[in-house]
This record gives sequence, C-alpha cells and structure tokens, in this order.
Amino acid sequence: MSDQWSALAEEIAGHAQNYVDGLTRVAGGEGGDAIWSILLVEVAQVSLAGAKLGANQDVILAGNYEPPMSEDPDIDGVRTSLAERLEAVDDYAEVFDPYKDTIVTAYRLSDDLTAVAADIIHGLRHYHAGRPHEALWWWQYSYFNTWGNHAGAAMRALQALAAHSRLDVAEETTAV
Repeated sequence: MSDQWSALAEEIAGHAQNYVDGLTRVAGGEGGDAIWSILLVEVAQVSLAGAKLGANQDVILAGNYEPPMSEDPDIDGVRTSLAERLEAVDDYAEVFDPYKDTIVTAYRLSDDLTAVAADIIHGLRHYHAGRPHEALWWWQYSYFNTWGNHAGAAMRALQALAAHSRLDVAEETTAV
C-alpha cells in the first residue's frame, strides 16, 4: 500500500473513530441543550472525511474481494437512545436523490446517524485488523452507496435545527 493510501487511511480512521465516539457520548446523555450543534459538528467532520474519499481515485481491492469478518457489532442501543433524545425532532422530510427521485421521503435522524456509524464501524474493523486498504475501500464504497447520503441528509436536518433554535425567536413585547 502506498504512503498516500496509508496516510489517507489513518486520517479517515481518526475521523471515523471520533464520529463513533461522539455519537456514543451524545446517545449516552452528553451534550445537554447543545445536542443539535454537537451532532452537526460530528456529522460535518465525518462528511469531510467522506468528501476526501469521494475526491480520490477509486480504491480497488486485489482480486476485488473483501476479506470475511465476523458480524459487525449491534448498535441498535445507540439508535434507540438517540431516538429518545431526539424525540421531538427525530422525524424529518428529505429528498433522497435530487437528480433522480424528487419525491419527499420521511427520514429519522436517529436512523441516519447510526447508519453512518454502522458503515464506518465496519471500515474501522478492517483498519484495526491491519487492513487499511480494505478499510479505505469499504469507506469509499459505502460513502457512495449509503453513508454519504445519510450524513448529508442528517447534516441538512441538523443545520435547520441549529438555525431554527437561533433565528426563530419570539418577538419581544415592550411596555408602554
């Protein structure tokens, strides 16, 4: 594996681990009233990693074969905890593919955030097993196939929540 790929794998692994750790902390109750802003930063940072993967040439595995791994860890507890914390704003509307499918679809932030985590964790498992090239391949493939869309949709929803929390203020009444 070239030094370029090794450096990229290390960088993406760092962003991936930070995202998983941050999401887990928020699901565990950290963040208080700043939950939307914290999640917005986490999604933006992992989206930067995805954009770097998307801007690079295709990562091709030798033999076009992904080595087998045991089952990925179950992160449904994180999804459930996020759904509880985001209850009032978990559901939102999104256009899945603005170029091919303009139908508005119902989404859930908790589902999107954990879908990103699930794909990223799969790549982290390759990375920690000493297979950085396979990790890059998986992260790039799954970025285009699933987690890039989920991260983009979640980021738009979280940005809207952050904006509404700051811009939708009640008018002040003045005493006469």
